[in-house]
Amino acid sequence: MHGFDDVPHSAEASGATGPWYQEMNRYHWFVLVVASLGWLFDCLDQQLFILARPAAMKDLLPKLDDPRAFQESVKIYGNYATSIFLVGWASGGLIFGVLGDRIGRAKTMLMTILIYSLCTGLSALSTGFWDFAAYRFLTGLGVGGEFAVGVALVAEVMPTRARTYTLALLQAISAFGNISAALINIGFGIAEEQKLVTSPWRWMFVIGAVPALLALVIRRRLKEPEQWQKASHDRAVTKQLGSYAELFRNPRWKKHALLGLVLACSGVIGLWAVGFFTPDLTRYVQRKPIITQVYGEQIAKARGEDHVERVSQLEAARDFELAGSAGATLPPDIADVKATVDPIVNGRLSRWGGLTSMMINIGAFFGMFGFGAVSQQIGRKPTFAIAFLAAFVSTAAVFGLMEEFSQIFWMVPIMGFCQLSLFAGYAIYFPELFPTHLRSTGTSFCYNVGRFVAATGPLVQARLLKTFAAETESLRYAGVTMCTVFLVGLLVLPFLPETRGKPLPE
Repeated sequence: MHGFDDVPHSAEASGATGPWYQEMNRYHWFVLVVASLGWLFDCLDQQLFILARPAAMKDLLPKLDDPRAFQESVKIYGNYATSIFLVGWASGGLIFGVLGDRIGRAKTMLMTILIYSLCTGLSALSTGFWDFAAYRFLTGLGVGGEFAVGVALVAEVMPTRARTYTLALLQAISAFGNISAALINIGFGIAEEQKLVTSPWRWMFVIGAVPALLALVIRRRLKEPEQWQKASHDRAVTKQLGSYAELFRNPRWKKHALLGLVLACSGVIGLWAVGFFTPDLTRYVQRKPIITQVYGEQIAKARGEDHVERVSQLEAARDFELAGSAGATLPPDIADVKATVDPIVNGRLSRWGGLTSMMINIGAFFGMFGFGAVSQQIGRKPTFAIAFLAAFVSTAAVFGLMEEFSQIFWMVPIMGFCQLSLFAGYAIYFPELFPTHLRSTGTSFCYNVGRFVAATGPLVQARLLKTFAAETESLRYAGVTMCTVFLVGLLVLPFLPETRGKPLPE
């Protein structure tokens, strides 16, 4: 067993009454660690994209004379890039979900990790919007395939009593990938502020290529689950492994797939079309205070050095920035002064964006593990209902009411707790809806076809941003409008089965 003393056992119910983790042997823990790292790095990649997106758009889009129009263009094309990434994610989920059932969970996981790691690194070489979007599409192919095979692997290997908790833990650990991305963003924000690096977003994507090393561990140590091996060697079933035709031929699996798709769309659209724009909202909220602070420091420094002309130039540049003067052109000398201050402002804004991401994911960690614990007590469906309502209320509150710096430290973690708890629910619930020979396919269909629909979310937000373009707070109006999507999940819950305490379908 490649250095493991304990042979992996299939997830059969036991009569044990102690803590769930006492039923796990060394191989169970190894599988959980590998699957968790795969998803952690997957989420690291996603979050690096979210945090690097504004800076990447500013570098890659053609400059406009109107500063306000350029800022709106950065927001809108950021939505386009997000939609393209989600389409790649959905496509990869469909392709690799089937492969996960046909060639095995471990082999497919290896392929997906290599794809998303290498294409993340290639994103650093982008020279314009469209090649950047192409790299994000290819990255999405790998990202989309990893989730379904990872949760199918864990669900099939773990003892029955440990399954819910380990799947919730797999999702909760992914928050550390997001937090790591936030720390990387903060670090590069400081470096940009100190003028140590230019285009730090490119270096963030270079770091995103590192997870490819995990593929070496997967290739050497990871085995296919016994349930999958049995299904793959059953001649009566082999031809149906990973078949969408088979998924939709059976009325039971077809119903689960279609209703699960709607359930996933609600959370995925809410997160990607609203929740992941919270760092952008923070940068908007903090922009004027930071501009005032930075220019105040620079003016005080110039006065101390008795540079009267520079003081007046800095004051003019500050007033221009605070006014957001549409269509105005700065005199060359003032534009030059502004160019020296912009990296400091952008660096600090990046730090606040990274801090916001950390706050979301601190809340997410507790929300995702909490979903597993609560769903074991009251059931999957009631827990989903609570989570959807909480996500709607908390998201509307953040986008509608967040004004002060201090609110980042309590409103944003609550929102992260509520929004991301849903994704632990998907990891726990979707594998429980499908049999072994269709588990990866069915899970991928629910979680990833939903992303084709979810890809329209940022496009709708882009349209709302254009609609509210005359408003100074267009991102707020768009976010509050879009967060109603969390209520859609409530509509299908009555028609789905309750799976708490039941074995996986065979």
